[in-house]
Amino acid sequence: MKRIISLLVVVFVITNMSSQEKMPPAFKGGEWLRYRMSYSGFLKAGTAVLQLNEEELNGKKVIHATGKGWTSGVISWFFKVDDTYESYFDPNDIKPYLFKRKIDEGGYKKHRHTTFNYTNNTAHVQDFIKQKDSVISVKSPQDMISTFYFLRNHDTKKLKKGDEIKVDMFMDDKIYPFKLRCLGFETIKTKFGKVKTQMFRPLVQAGRVFKAQESVTVWITADDNKIPIKMKASLSVGSLRAELEAYKGLANPFEITFTK
Repeated sequence: MKRIISLLVVVFVITNMSSQEKMPPAFKGGEWLRYRMSYSGFLKAGTAVLQLNEEELNGKKVIHATGKGWTSGVISWFFKVDDTYESYFDPNDIKPYLFKRKIDEGGYKKHRHTTFNYTNNTAHVQDFIKQKDSVISVKSPQDMISTFYFLRNHDTKKLKKGDEIKVDMFMDDKIYPFKLRCLGFETIKTKFGKVKTQMFRPLVQAGRVFKAQESVTVWITADDNKIPIKMKASLSVGSLRAELEAYKGLANPFEITFTK
């Protein structure tokens, strides 16, 4: 279960694809999403929460996005996770100004702040664990949380089955490239009723955590909100499943095809 909560957040971040045509705003301040995670189909593994607030940062109006994940139940007896990710970004172009990452995963800890300077095209990374600062050259960066919201504001409905799109994301001190494949549309049964979704498969690194390169599948609502509603992942040991458990403050109607 090492680093599973972090990986879940990353998967949510990289599965909302974009095209050039803008759609109605997919989110607003006050949005709140909660996910229930289970391991191998029946053991409750933990909870992940994504939320948005309208705030000010250094005199600028920003949206403060927070992603939190933690283990619970039997899983937490063996491996305890407590992760928090925060991004402060411009509400219009989703340009991130500040990204915070503080994680504790079974004793594996990171605590870093990244400040983006668009005049010098740099990212100033403060590592509070190693007590080290570094400045890295970047161009048009998105952090791992702002990427999620940046891509949600673009049209995904024109993607066809088999289309592959690459996304670059800045995290810690590097740019991480991701490649995703669109699997088409599917209507799935959820606790809220039947929901039309788009399916995506991020190509992940096989080995220690994931069973194979194509081990992860994510279902995104096909409405104007484009929120992840379900995820399944085959791990090196067992499997992980995440499902939307509760929500509030959506910018658009949550389209349910039929009542449950």
